[in-house]
Amino acid sequence: MTTDTASPPRTGVAWARVTAAATLGVGLYAVNGRIADWVVRGLPRVTEDSRTSEVIHFFLYDTVKIALLLTGVVFIVTVLRSFISVEKTRDLLGGKGRVVGYGLAAALGVVMPFCSCSAVPMFIGFVAAGVPLGMTMTFLIASPLVNEVAVILVAGSFGVEVAALYVATGLTVAIVSGAVIGRLGLERWVEPFVFAARAPNHSTPDAGPTWGERFTAARYEVRAILGRIWPYLLAGIAIGAVIHGWAPADLFARWAGPDDPLAVPVAVLFGIPLYSNAAGTIPLVEALHAKGVALGTAIAFMMSVVALSLPELVLLRRVLSMRLLATFVAVVATGILITGYLLNAVV
Repeated sequence: MTTDTASPPRTGVAWARVTAAATLGVGLYAVNGRIADWVVRGLPRVTEDSRTSEVIHFFLYDTVKIALLLTGVVFIVTVLRSFISVEKTRDLLGGKGRVVGYGLAAALGVVMPFCSCSAVPMFIGFVAAGVPLGMTMTFLIASPLVNEVAVILVAGSFGVEVAALYVATGLTVAIVSGAVIGRLGLERWVEPFVFAARAPNHSTPDAGPTWGERFTAARYEVRAILGRIWPYLLAGIAIGAVIHGWAPADLFARWAGPDDPLAVPVAVLFGIPLYSNAAGTIPLVEALHAKGVALGTAIAFMMSVVALSLPELVLLRRVLSMRLLATFVAVVATGILITGYLLNAVV
C-alpha cells in the first residue's frame, strides 16, 4: 500500500495525526470566507473596483474551498478503497444478474473512480474477467461522472438537494446507457484482442494493510491527485472568477438562458471536446449559474466534460471499434441531454 520505504506509523499515532489534520482542515474551511474578505480588503486599489474585488474573492475562496474538499474526500475514499481491490470488483460484478449487476456496477463506479489513463486497462480487465459489456460500460460511465469529488463539490456549491439530484440522475444515465449498450449486443464491435486477454488469478489470501499503511497510502494519493490536477483546478477557478466578475449576464442569457430550448444541447456540444475534471469544472458551473445559465444546463455541461472527455475517448478507441465508440458517445450524450432538461424543469 505505501509508496516509500519508510515504516508506516503505528495505529495510534496515525489516528492522532489524521484527527489533528481533519480538525485543522474543518477550522480553515469554516473561516475561509472571512480570510478571503480580509485579503481583498487589504489589497490597494482593489476595493474601489467591485468587479475586480469579486474576481479576486471568488478565486481565493474557491481555491481554498475546493483544495480542502478534495484533500478530505480523496483521503477518505482512498482509505475506503483499500478494503476492495480492482480484482475483487471484477469478481463481484462477474456472473451477477442484470438488475443487481447494473446497479452494483454503477455504485462501484462511484466509490472506485479512475482517471482517463486507466480506462483501457480497466475495460480489458473487466471484460476478461467475464463482466458483461453493458455492466462494464455502466462502471466506466459512473466512475468519472458521479465520482466522490463531483458529488462533494456540487453539494458544497449548490446544496445537498441539488447534489442528491445530480447523483440520482448521473447514476440513471450510467445504468440506462450501459443497459442500452448491453441490450444491443455490441460485443462484436469490441476489438478482438480484448477477449483474448485473461484475468489473473488472485486466490491468494491477503491479510490486508494496517491503518497506518492505509493512511500513508491515502496521503500519497492526495499528493498525487492534487499534483496532477492543480493546473486544471486553478485554470477552472480563474475562468470561473472572470465569468463571475466581468462577463456580462446577457451574454449567457442569449445562448444558454433558462428560456432557450437549445441551451442544453449547446452546452453538451461545448463540453464534449474539452478535457477537465470535476474539480476544474465546478467553478465554471458555479459562475455560469450565477450569470443566469440554468442549473440543469450548467450541470449538463459539466457531465459532458467529465463523462465524454476527449482523452478517454481516444484511449477507448484502442479497445472499441469506431461504431461502438460512436454508439457510446451518442447514448451517453442523450442521457446527459435528458438530465439537463429534467434538472431545468425541477430545480
